[in-house]
Amino acid sequence: MNQIISTHNLSKRYDDTYRVINLNLSVCEGDIYGFLGPNGAGKSTTLKMILGLTKPTDGKVTVFGKDLEANRHFILSQTGSLIESPSYYGHLTGLENLRVVQKLRDVPDKNVEEVLKIVRLHKQKDKKVEHYSLGMKQRLGIAMALLSFPKLLILDEPTNGLDPAGIEEIRELIKSLPQRYEMTVLISSHLLSEIEQIATSVGIISDGVMVFQGSMESLKRKSNSTITIKTRNNKLAQELLFQKGYSPTLHGDFLVFENLTDEKIAQANRSLVASNIDVLRIEEHKKNLESIFLDITGKERSL
Repeated sequence: MNQIISTHNLSKRYDDTYRVINLNLSVCEGDIYGFLGPNGAGKSTTLKMILGLTKPTDGKVTVFGKDLEANRHFILSQTGSLIESPSYYGHLTGLENLRVVQKLRDVPDKNVEEVLKIVRLHKQKDKKVEHYSLGMKQRLGIAMALLSFPKLLILDEPTNGLDPAGIEEIRELIKSLPQRYEMTVLISSHLLSEIEQIATSVGIISDGVMVFQGSMESLKRKSNSTITIKTRNNKLAQELLFQKGYSPTLHGDFLVFENLTDEKIAQANRSLVASNIDVLRIEEHKKNLESIFLDITGKERSL
């Protein structure tokens, strides 16, 4: 599959501090690539380097198979973006703001009408943006990024300021873009649940370093399920199951097992009951994306 974005040992240093370190990011055609990391991990800095808004300290950026520095005008003509927060003229209406971008992008009127409908601003298009809510401003920013229906769309935290209904709408919109408009999407977020629901591929960055990159399915495969069993006598149950070839660990009121098949669970249950150890509860626990993230980065910190 064609690579739309690739970076080679991309690094950015401010004074004596590296914000991004030897980053090798790869986004393939038709992907919805989720770029995940805590606030301050280096996501926005990376996206700015990909767009030529910030010059790398080291490394190289290739977009559409072309070197960014040598082909910046061509690459940006095929790219739409929303970085950090939307830029707009508050004294102009939503429609007038889009007209400014329309002239810069040289796109037809029908594009303006279409993006207004896509982001649900067609009824507020004649209202001054300074009177827009935060969510409306965010939707206007997404409309501006979509206006030329680019081959590549880069969105930095696009659901900021949106209510739950707005988040759901933007999520469904982003999911539709690759098939509907043959777009490739790179979306950054610290909201793991958002990325889990829309991304086909994912990169996880922590303190400027890429700590995981691959398909969403390969990330989810890291969520090996655990089985917990609670009995009336966990200590005795643990000793018995050790003798049967199991290796449970005792956590609180539960025995914890890794990677057990259904048959193995049934056998363990039969063994315990046959030894007159009452089994009170058997539960399966799967790690969610947030738990996997914390395992990969090794950091128990807020996202």
